[in-house]
Amino acid sequence: MYEAVHARPDGASTAARLALTASEFGFDGVVIRNHGDSPASYDPAAIQEAYGIDVVSAVEIRAEDPWRASGYVGSHREDNPLVVVHGGDPAINRFAVEQPAVDVLAHPMAGDGDFNHVLAQEAKRNGVRIELSLRRVLRSSGGRRVQALGDLRKLREILAEYEAPFVVSADARSHLQLRAPRELRALGEVIGLDGDAVEDGLAEWGRLADRNRERLSASFVEPGVRRVDHGDETGGTGRDDE
Repeated sequence: MYEAVHARPDGASTAARLALTASEFGFDGVVIRNHGDSPASYDPAAIQEAYGIDVVSAVEIRAEDPWRASGYVGSHREDNPLVVVHGGDPAINRFAVEQPAVDVLAHPMAGDGDFNHVLAQEAKRNGVRIELSLRRVLRSSGGRRVQALGDLRKLREILAEYEAPFVVSADARSHLQLRAPRELRALGEVIGLDGDAVEDGLAEWGRLADRNRERLSASFVEPGVRRVDHGDETGGTGRDDE
């Protein structure tokens, strides 16, 4: 299972500190999902070697309108295993679910955001994962927490009804905000989310990363087709039917 986090300067803790805590909590990996205007400085290979945890480089795109968002997606897609769109704005939510180049629509219910069956169907059609973020439930209180609970339950019901893909995250901005997978599962069960669904949503980050790393590799041509080295100067292309 993987947790998707914001490292310094987007958050309060370094990528290494977040990875260390995540490894101690039993995660298999962390996704560093800093916003595009606040990139983190870290060495994924060095962190993995030090703490035995996978580190996935990602970007969370924050844009004022779909036109700008489209440009950012295009500029970041080839450099990052995961491309996330910062949701909440209705126009951005709609843009994100219509783009196969987008991996995840983050916190679509934030601010004035909403989510409905049309967006769920588009997300399923284009393979865009919708984030079930536990951040507001974990870090708010009173009326705001009640609203967060209502939004989360509504979102989960729509995703389940239309079998749209999803990920789960506590969206930590500090190592102190990380929670172990068993804690997130327990929280999900308390607030009306199936515990198995919570764990599956945490694991989906890793599955996405594995798929996209393969696509970014030099051997990838298209789904089912890989470039194969035949030991000559020209190389070749072979079909992979896995």
